[in-house]
Order: sequence, then structure tokens, then C-alpha cells
Amino acid sequence: MEETKFHHTQPIQLRFNDVDKFGHVNNTVYFSFYDLGKTDYFATVCPHVDWEHDGIVVVHIEVDFLAQIYSSDAIAVQTAVTEIGTKSFHLLQRVIDTRTGEVKCICRSVMVAFDLDSHEAKPLTGEWIDAICAYEGRDLRRKKLPKTE
Repeated sequence: MEETKFHHTQPIQLRFNDVDKFGHVNNTVYFSFYDLGKTDYFATVCPHVDWEHDGIVVVHIEVDFLAQIYSSDAIAVQTAVTEIGTKSFHLLQRVIDTRTGEVKCICRSVMVAFDLDSHEAKPLTGEWIDAICAYEGRDLRRKKLPKTE
């Protein structure tokens, strides 16, 4: 498996209330960093989405916490799509220290396109798929395996 290249980086401003009594950023706050990264990624890559009717929802998420973040750290969240299916896609994100490049945390998510009117999953549009593949610089469509008899 090739190493993921991150073309999208969103700087994060740490807030006073992100830090807990132990002096580091609380683990629950990381999810808001990942949400900020997702939001900016899709605003950048798919700017013509009608967010009144189309949505993207998280159906699976897992996080590995690798190093603490302190209030004095300069951080950013990096986001990349790594695989695209019919209705879903895989998102890889990480929080990094922008001064040292140290990876603080890694997040893997499965996201699903969602029709906000019917409240059901829906296929990703060709426009979204093409825009994501172009931005990531490679074809990310999940390859179907041939049937065996």
C-alpha cells in the first residue's frame, strides 16, 4: 500500500477550553479538529454541493492517539480521501505539529453520502467522485473483483 499524500491541510487555532486539567488537549476535542478538516476539505474540493439537500455522514470512525498536544503547540489537521465506493468513501486524517511535523493523532473514517430530504444513503455523484480523484491526483474508485465460477 502506498503512503498517503496529504494535499489538504487546515491550520487549527487551539482554544483555552481545549486544554484539560492535565495541561494537554483533551482527547474528545480531536474530533472537532477532524470535523473542521472535513468541512474545509469538501468546501475546497466539491464547492458546488447543495448542503441543504446533500449530506455526508460518518458511519465508522477510529482514532489512534500518538502524542499529547499542549496549548503552546502549533497544529493542523490534514485530510485525504483514500478509497471511493458507490455510496461511501474512506477518509484518512491526522493532526500534526506544524513546527516539527510530528504526527499527534491519526483518524480513519468511513463516510456515506446522505440525502437530507429522504434521510437515506445515496450514491456519490460522478461530479463528487471526479473532483475528489482530481484533487487527490489518482483514481480512488474501489475496483470490483471479477466473479469466479
